[in-house]
Amino acid sequence: MRILIASLLLGMTSAVLAQAPGDHALPTQQPAQKSPGTKPFAKGQVLQPIPEPPPPPPGLEPDPTLEPQVTIQRRGTETVEEFRLNGRLYMVKVTPAHGKSYYLVDNIGRGEFTRHESYDTGTRPPMWVIFQW
Repeated sequence: MRILIASLLLGMTSAVLAQAPGDHALPTQQPAQKSPGTKPFAKGQVLQPIPEPPPPPPGLEPDPTLEPQVTIQRRGTETVEEFRLNGRLYMVKVTPAHGKSYYLVDNIGRGEFTRHESYDTGTRPPMWVIFQW
């Protein structure tokens, strides 16, 4: 099996090395076109500048009630950030003076907070031993 993989890899690399260096011109080797606001792309093709996007329609302003309200409090040496949406507390970030910050999250909406570490996604894949030799 190893011999087969090695021969396939050797065959692929020899095909790449067999190409002559003059077969494909690099974009830096092509003469630059002197047009204002355009950039050379490939043989005969030129990139055009992108126009500015239109402004949003007048009735489509962001709703400030959909933005979370963040309250930052200092309790001793730690910082507590409370995140509220429509007046309901859904997440608390606690940053102690020493150590990593952690989150208290209300996943269901009943007011029961569970602790989540900042690096922890909560995914626990099963890790069973299926075969061992």
